[in-house]
Amino acid sequence: MPKHDFLTPKAIANRIKSKGLQKLRWYCQMCQKQCRDENGFKCHLMSESHQRQMMLVADDPTKYLDAFSEEFLSDFMDLLRRRFGTKRVHNNQVYNEYIQFKEHIHMNSTKWVTLTAFTKWLGREGLCHVDETPKGWFISYIDRDAETLRKQEALKAKEKMDYTDEERNRQFIERQMAIDGSSSGSKCEATELKRDNEEETITLKLKPSSSSGPDSSKLVVSDNPLDTRSDSKKSFKLKSKPKTALQELMEEGLRAKKMKQEQEAVKESEDNEKWMSKGLIVKIITKRLGDNYYKQKAKVREMVTDYVAMVELINEPETRIKLDVIHVETKP
Repeated sequence: MPKHDFLTPKAIANRIKSKGLQKLRWYCQMCQKQCRDENGFKCHLMSESHQRQMMLVADDPTKYLDAFSEEFLSDFMDLLRRRFGTKRVHNNQVYNEYIQFKEHIHMNSTKWVTLTAFTKWLGREGLCHVDETPKGWFISYIDRDAETLRKQEALKAKEKMDYTDEERNRQFIERQMAIDGSSSGSKCEATELKRDNEEETITLKLKPSSSSGPDSSKLVVSDNPLDTRSDSKKSFKLKSKPKTALQELMEEGLRAKKMKQEQEAVKESEDNEKWMSKGLIVKIITKRLGDNYYKQKAKVREMVTDYVAMVELINEPETRIKLDVIHVETKP
């Protein structure tokens, strides 16, 4: 009978049959050998290599069981971390993707009998978040990597520091309003106006004044309209309503804003000071002209205005540029 070559139909058919997953009952985990039919599996069980391997397993079966369980757990968790991350996923979906690898560790060779028992064990060990639903068991990976924990802490610190001034002011205003409301106590109740002497007449008179002195804002109260003497007049000043904490805070913010604008105006006037003069060596600090002119030395040829000058590049004397005072700085 001729020997089967690599490209013969028989050899090609054998390679096609050996691809992909095959029946688990014809797989020997101890020898890690997959047989295609029952006859081949029977021949493998009677082989000398299988008998020697089984003798080694019989000496210490716990060692092999733990080794297969550890390898199965490592491969399963790597697939869950790389494929799904921390998303919530059905445990059977992860297992179906895991067994697509032809040389994977079968679960019947580990210490876990079923996939449900393995899922519950993951939840008890704290390796995954496990929850049971009418559709089955769902798991989600818990990332405890040191780099991931460091990034999470950095993100929390950044969020804590990202509070803007407006948010801080809003929180301060809310606290002040709460304090103001609690200190006001009970509300004042309106009562009916009653006069002790019904025959007494009270009149209010506005005192005319031609000047804008302090007496122009006074009201004169007279108990007797016939009494016009100055010593019988009782005057009082109009008292302004006390300001609340919110109003004081708003006025303080306006004053700070006005002061900041004044400081910026002073700074701008100082920056735009007339310091350029003819013959001065300057350095171009603007990037609007391109990288070729950025940080180039130039000499002031003539002053167009107090703040605009025509400069000539030292490296390229034939090149002249009109620049503003804010686009250059002095070069010692």
